Amino acid sequence: MKRGIPQIDGQLVEVKRSKSDQLVHLNDQQKALQAVARSSNLAAPIMLLEGQEGDIFCGRFHKSGDTLATAGFDRMIYLWNVYGECENFAVLKGHKGAILDIHFTDDGTTLMTASSDKTASCWDYETGAKVKKMAAHQSYVNACCPARRGPELICTGSDDCTVKLWDRRKKQPVQSFQSTYPVTSVCFNDNSTQIISGGIDNVVKIWDMRQNGVMMRMAGHQDTVTGLRLSPDGSFVLSNSMDNTVRIWDIRAFAPQDRCLKVFLGVQHNFEKNLLKCSWSPDGRYISAGSADRFVYVWDTVTQKILYKLPGHNSSVNDVDFHPVEPILMSCGSDKKIFLGELFAS
Repeated sequence: MKRGIPQIDGQLVEVKRSKSDQLVHLNDQQKALQAVARSSNLAAPIMLLEGQEGDIFCGRFHKSGDTLATAGFDRMIYLWNVYGECENFAVLKGHKGAILDIHFTDDGTTLMTASSDKTASCWDYETGAKVKKMAAHQSYVNACCPARRGPELICTGSDDCTVKLWDRRKKQPVQSFQSTYPVTSVCFNDNSTQIISGGIDNVVKIWDMRQNGVMMRMAGHQDTVTGLRLSPDGSFVLSNSMDNTVRIWDIRAFAPQDRCLKVFLGVQHNFEKNLLKCSWSPDGRYISAGSADRFVYVWDTVTQKILYKLPGHNSSVNDVDFHPVEPILMSCGSDKKIFLGELFAS
């Protein structure tokens, strides 16, 4: 027997592949991906973005659709590319508590965040610098929302039972609306003359900024309202609640008395009591919502049927967002993962 050649008797031996073999394998994978019907320009039908050090509570696409921002328990804002390898290209620091909500302004130049450190902040998207700190709440700031049009207004909702209205050009809040119970979610109406809020009293309220009080109370939920989102056309509001329902409300001026138009079932909330959010597709035809059962739900607003029940997360899905241009859905959760998945591929 020649020396240097080991005797092999039924053993599994690692075989080193040549580079040409590896290239062939990669080419086969690429061909397989190309063979799948695609509906977006994502590098693959499902992209997983990892790197955050804590639970992820919120995420939003930039208005251009090329990047997205996520934030959560680790107090930092992460900016990611949507296309290619989905690299994390920036991390913004400045909050002293968990970041509970995040939004881009409509022009895409500013990012705003709400935090458990009792403040909300504005960040310059190009430079990453914090340009405004809003510190007037006495407890956790659960939610924030920028105005769609008109003056540079921001609304915030807090555990201190107030909804505050801010002008980005002024240091102190312009108005403060006193609620009876902690406020967990807020958004503006389409022309920024009203603020819609939800809280632990289960009621969706519409506050009139001119009258400085509640204009309308919309009852129907049986538990805390955890997320609100205005429809693309500004006529409806979507709400997610701990009663395990997602509802669409008509907020038009001359709508019928019963404002709750549709109820969607499927989502689950659990003992964690995270503020699970919801989202509309850009055309208003589809909705999605976070759920504690680790699935991402997508419904058709016309038929009220579940179109997708998407797996992948290992823990509660806290936020979802539709891409502004392509049929892509972002989801982020307590498992520190962000998924980008394309929808409606034939």
